[in-house]
Amino acid sequence: MGAATPSPADPHIPVLLRPLIAACAPISGTWLDGTLGAGGYTRGLLEAGADKVIGVDQDPLALDMARDWADDRVDLVAGNFAQMDDYGQHLDGVVLDLGVSSMQLDQAERGFSFMRDGPLDMRMSQSGPTAADVVADATEEALANILYVYGEERASRRIARAIVKERAVAPITTTLHLAEIIAAQLPRPKPGQSHPATRSFQAIRIAVNGEYDALYQGLMAAERALKPGGKLAVVTFHSTEDRMVKRFLQTRAGTLGNANRYAPETHAEAPAFTLPSRKATAPDAEELAQNPRARSAKLRVAIRTDAPAGSLSAKDIGLPQAKGSLT
Repeated sequence: MGAATPSPADPHIPVLLRPLIAACAPISGTWLDGTLGAGGYTRGLLEAGADKVIGVDQDPLALDMARDWADDRVDLVAGNFAQMDDYGQHLDGVVLDLGVSSMQLDQAERGFSFMRDGPLDMRMSQSGPTAADVVADATEEALANILYVYGEERASRRIARAIVKERAVAPITTTLHLAEIIAAQLPRPKPGQSHPATRSFQAIRIAVNGEYDALYQGLMAAERALKPGGKLAVVTFHSTEDRMVKRFLQTRAGTLGNANRYAPETHAEAPAFTLPSRKATAPDAEELAQNPRARSAKLRVAIRTDAPAGSLSAKDIGLPQAKGSLT
């Protein structure tokens, strides 16, 4: 989930909240915030008129923090938004703010950031295999595939080879150690360019947390959980996530079209969503000035119809899947 750099006045600024509230107005009834984080979206929904928000997060820290401010209008749920239809039905709206939060990035001990030295962890749920486990146990082929598929890193094979070579000498257990290995395989960045380890850290984080599969499952769960007229709002932070969301919404809205005009016609399901706009909303200049981390964010909104919920295969929405053994 994306947020701004902490400040004393507002430690976590939710990205694209103003346009999200505007696109989903009027806000009322019961909403589910599938990525509770620091609670910015939940509080924004309540202020805009929601009667109740189900706040879901797999990070125990987010839920602990929320207990300090959540009132009886907020139901806190420890879980993954991939199973959101287990937490709520006949919802008036669903909000998903994908990726990693500033709260997680800013804590060195969580191991998400290459800007601070800390244990190589990256687990949002704080359970299961860590990033250090993936780096230690994955084959060179699997590492290269993770970096290329989840991070779109062109130097994936060179980086994977360097990681395997280094781990044979000493375990790679800290963020800065891994970042140094990656940076040594890439050209020095020019002013204004991102850190050389950005794509690789993103890729490993996605692999550790199963983020793309959760998004695929979560979008279908939202379709099942929303009532007719319910709104789905998704904020993404990189192109692969946005492509998945865009393809899901276009397919379920019946606006994707047939790529092959010679293919036999198939019976089309009734559209499960309508799209107020086929274009994503990006941050305006005012928001970018307040929150540089919002620069890559995109918002897409869809409205649930009364058609029965359907299903799509992972291939239907272009779910990236890194191949290769992790052992």
